Amino acid sequence: MESLLRLALVLGGSALVTFAAGRGVDLFLRHADARHPETPLWGLLRRCRTPLYVVLFTALLRWTHRASDWAPLREHRAAVLHVLLLCLIGGGAWLAVRVASATVESSYARYAGRSRDPARVRRVRTQVTLIMRVVAVAVGVIATAIALVTFPSFRALGTSLLASAGIIGIVAGVAAQSTLGNLFAGFQIAFGDMVRIGDTVVVDGEWGLVEEVTLTFLTVRTWDERRVTLPVSYFTSRPFENWSRGGSEMTGTVFVHCDHSTPVALMRAHLRDFLETCPTWDRRGWDLAVTETSPTGITVRALVTAKDADDVWSTRCAVREELVAWLSREHPDALPRIATAQAPGTSPAGGGRLVESDGATASPHRDGPDSG
Repeated sequence: MESLLRLALVLGGSALVTFAAGRGVDLFLRHADARHPETPLWGLLRRCRTPLYVVLFTALLRWTHRASDWAPLREHRAAVLHVLLLCLIGGGAWLAVRVASATVESSYARYAGRSRDPARVRRVRTQVTLIMRVVAVAVGVIATAIALVTFPSFRALGTSLLASAGIIGIVAGVAAQSTLGNLFAGFQIAFGDMVRIGDTVVVDGEWGLVEEVTLTFLTVRTWDERRVTLPVSYFTSRPFENWSRGGSEMTGTVFVHCDHSTPVALMRAHLRDFLETCPTWDRRGWDLAVTETSPTGITVRALVTAKDADDVWSTRCAVREELVAWLSREHPDALPRIATAQAPGTSPAGGGRLVESDGATASPHRDGPDSG
């Protein structure tokens, strides 16, 4: 009974000390965040409370577990210590990733607040995302290696494994050639500034926004809310369109097929008046000109500008609808027409009269003077 009471005191005391220490750290971070609101680091570090509790509680148990003097604990002391050590390694890795993430995100937030170049901010955001993934993977690998070393059997195999590490590395490199290619392509995209999170791109005939960039794949959200996932090596081995490169401003075209009698000057003036009321037009430029003519009509091209791909699409649709509605309302004869009337001097399909050269009419079925 006394040993159980000691065990309860050890567990309760460790939990109480852990909670008190974690609460004190949290209050300190909250106070620092209130005094320095321009630095988001203190608020971000508060997300490290859970892994901090795990590390503190595990460390206290490893230090105070002997005071319980519980018989099952004495019999399995080595196994309990090993489990606590593994928990401490895992908790330490978790805490390290959270601290690194808070530090990097704080630096990015301060940079984004000072920078006035959206393209540069998106580039830094892409680099920060990939750096954090690399840090998480590296910490996870190191923590796993340290945890494996704690097993005596793995320590015994370490020497023999090192002897064959070269051969294993060659085999692994050949087997994971595509994965390693995507990995290096991810670094090339992040630090070569080829494509960034938030860029408008066109891949395989689909245009959308780059939503996520990882070390192995890239996700594009299309205009109809679909997600297209592509390996990052796609962007280093094939040509693609990046509409955000060098600025997000865009120029759009609208083609309208009209009749030869279309009043182009009035159409140009109406387009100018309409663009003044269009909220998605950025006022950088516009134009309307006849770009092609044919025996049946003309092709009128309207040019409009907008601040990004979404606005240029909306502006094109609005201009197209307005021009067609204006022509239908004000100049219906200017709309394209298909000639279906019978040309003079031709025979109707079901028979009729032909116009002769002297102007007299003759029956198509007359064979001679006596026919009748």
